[in-house]
Amino acid sequence: MGPIVLSRGLGSNVWDADDNRYVDLAAGFGAVALGHGAPFIERAISSQSGRLVQGLGDMYASEPKVALLERLVKLHPSQPARAMLAATGADAVTAALKTARLFTGMPGIIAFEGAYHGLSYGPLAACGFRGSYRAPFADQLNPHVRFAPYPRAAADLAASLAAVDAALVAGGVGAILVEPMLGRGGCIVPPEGFFAALVERAHAHGALVIADEIWTGMGRSGAMVLSAREAAADIVVLGKALGGGLPISACLLSDAVAQAWARDEEVVHTSTHAGWPLACAAATAVLDTIRFRKLDARAEDVGARFIASLNERLAAAPGFVAVRGRGLMVGVELSSGALGLRALRGWLARGFVATTGGAGHEVLVATPPLTIDETLLDAAAVALREVLDGAAAS
Repeated sequence: MGPIVLSRGLGSNVWDADDNRYVDLAAGFGAVALGHGAPFIERAISSQSGRLVQGLGDMYASEPKVALLERLVKLHPSQPARAMLAATGADAVTAALKTARLFTGMPGIIAFEGAYHGLSYGPLAACGFRGSYRAPFADQLNPHVRFAPYPRAAADLAASLAAVDAALVAGGVGAILVEPMLGRGGCIVPPEGFFAALVERAHAHGALVIADEIWTGMGRSGAMVLSAREAAADIVVLGKALGGGLPISACLLSDAVAQAWARDEEVVHTSTHAGWPLACAAATAVLDTIRFRKLDARAEDVGARFIASLNERLAAAPGFVAVRGRGLMVGVELSSGALGLRALRGWLARGFVATTGGAGHEVLVATPPLTIDETLLDAAAVALREVLDGAAAS
């Protein structure tokens, strides 16, 4: 089955231009966390569109921006905290990297193999997902980035931390940039204690830790800020689900770190659409809905059952390797990238839209709306087993 052209969506379903209906296991790469056409978001956008569509960014605050910031700062694991708004996840990561440079005075970054932080120039230098993304632009990127292996299991932890230690001892490192769980890299959950060990090591060498929670945050992984379960990051970056489908992101800073922006000569990180009132109104509706409906806790429970269902149904399936993930951020690893792409098309032919992850597309990634009915997830597991059985038979 070839590509489809999406036409409309409602809840956990999308329709293509030929009016075929699909279960949306991708949800806009996790951005449509409350489902398509979520009423709380639609009402917030409709109401705000009749009041103020565009503001003046950081020059004059708008009411929706103030309301959103008041909620966002409470998500930082350290209090008091501050927040900077941006339009994309990559831009928020850039703000985080700039902050670390201002605060520490050091240009070096430790990033991880397999990690994806966006493709604008700041994050691109630290993109360990594929070297080919960096290569054409290498002479324009930060040369002070060192990559460490991301630990997949407890047996890998020592080697990963040894690489981090070596980079820190070499000096000049101002930030460790890390996903508390690899997203595009294949839904890899690191061993317990990994994030806490990074924070301890970073602080011992005067560096900051930036938790890239663009995909894992906002309830997706079963927590609003997954890394906070182990330790407090200095900077937390949120995006994707924050806008409920509209582009908005945030860089949350401990108050002490945020003071690095207070300088004699003006230094800013902003853009025309930073604090866009429509997106701020939508983001406030998303935060309130997740909190009131406890969708983070629901994602943890429903996701655990989905992972168990996949393990049970796929255990003896041809080409099946493992199921990984937390909450409703789930990856099914297959034996090859070729099988991964074939299975993705087969899943689509049976009415399920998903994405792939891993360096070679060997992981099927499911990030459905946090509101998805569990019967649809059960049906997805059954359909995937049929796809893998059929791929082996043909």
